Amino acid sequence: MSLLNTEQVIALAPDDVSVKAARGLARPGKWASLGQNDRALWGECKGSVLYQVCVDPSEPAFKCTCPSRKFPCKHALALLLVAAAQSEIIHVCEPPAWLNAWLTKREQSAKRKVARASADTELAAEQQAKRVAAKNQRIAERQRKVEAGLEELERWLRDLVRQGLGHAQQQPARYWDDMTARLVDVQAPGLARWLRDLASIPASGEGWAERLLVQLGSLYLLLEGHRRLETLPELLQADIRSRIGWHWQEADLPDEAWVRDHWLMLGQRGYEEEQLRIRRAWLWGRECGRLALVLDFAYQSQPMTPIAAPGVWLEAELGFFPSQYPQRALLRNPVMIEGQGMPPALADHTALLESYAEALARQPWLSMLPAVLAEVMPVYGEARGWWLRDSATNRLPINPGFGAGWQLLALSGGAPLTVFGEWSGQQFWPLGAWVNRQFAAF
Repeated sequence: MSLLNTEQVIALAPDDVSVKAARGLARPGKWASLGQNDRALWGECKGSVLYQVCVDPSEPAFKCTCPSRKFPCKHALALLLVAAAQSEIIHVCEPPAWLNAWLTKREQSAKRKVARASADTELAAEQQAKRVAAKNQRIAERQRKVEAGLEELERWLRDLVRQGLGHAQQQPARYWDDMTARLVDVQAPGLARWLRDLASIPASGEGWAERLLVQLGSLYLLLEGHRRLETLPELLQADIRSRIGWHWQEADLPDEAWVRDHWLMLGQRGYEEEQLRIRRAWLWGRECGRLALVLDFAYQSQPMTPIAAPGVWLEAELGFFPSQYPQRALLRNPVMIEGQGMPPALADHTALLESYAEALARQPWLSMLPAVLAEVMPVYGEARGWWLRDSATNRLPINPGFGAGWQLLALSGGAPLTVFGEWSGQQFWPLGAWVNRQFAAF
């Protein structure tokens, strides 16, 4: 049995008064009996009556028959002080019955505590198993719904192509809405949003047939990929599920998915889909050099989580969703900090198209590519709207929905500037620009 030294005993005292009283009792003459074995110390301390004192130094644990409400009492402290300073006077001997009763009671209490802990552990494990089983059942049920919806979507696509794109152009809105609603019902919101976007293409003007055919081909490729899902690389499986509408939670992301860095808020854009408000915010990591997309959603008038303004630096962790070309991430523990810098820029439009081709080769259903374009000039053509012209006079169309073309031109002052935005494969949406390394958001 390991005994405590004097300093350790004093550290156990509830107050200085108890220490002073214990020192007065820590003399052999104050004890009618003293003893020890490999489990405990015991003794009978003289007072108005003999107080029976038990101590187990290993925990430590204490028991005394005195009426004191302090714990440990002065008698237990005194016994430990005697053992620390004069252990030779405490002989190994047979314990008295009252000590055995105390030790037996403690053993029984310890066994009950272990039994309760074991029962609690088993109950917690059983509850966790039930939660996992219920979650897996929900996932399986959703998977069955999704598969049934995808089969129906494939038949709908085959009918559309068989009847011809011209036939699709003549259909009322309900032609698209019914299939979109069906995809919502089978819990495939990503495909529902995709189909909703397709519905607007037949009325989008010149070249609509080519644009619609490209999107239909991409959608069919996704259906074929889902059909062969188990044979594909794990990250490509994640891309297919994400495009269909499966969502990732913070708890689903492994530790290696999280990146701590200083992140520059490059720009954000908000829009509405049905009754859902969506905000897209792009950040750039100074050390890792990665661009990340943080999405936030709110229904109707529900408030949206505040986020830093463009041009502000954050020290934060970003957890990237699994993907062949990871972009979307969750933001955790952001703290605003001071900082300067700007991301590396692509030299011209050719470099942008090459980067986009490389990204599509890795993730065929990529909807947006974030890009920083160096030395571009905003130009306006009455027939075709706003463009970005690079140093080689190549022109890149700006999305007609971008309403700050003249503001962008005024910011440039007739000189080239560096612009950040989203490239859809067809059009560019500016979100911010640098002039003399000073950032301005749109």
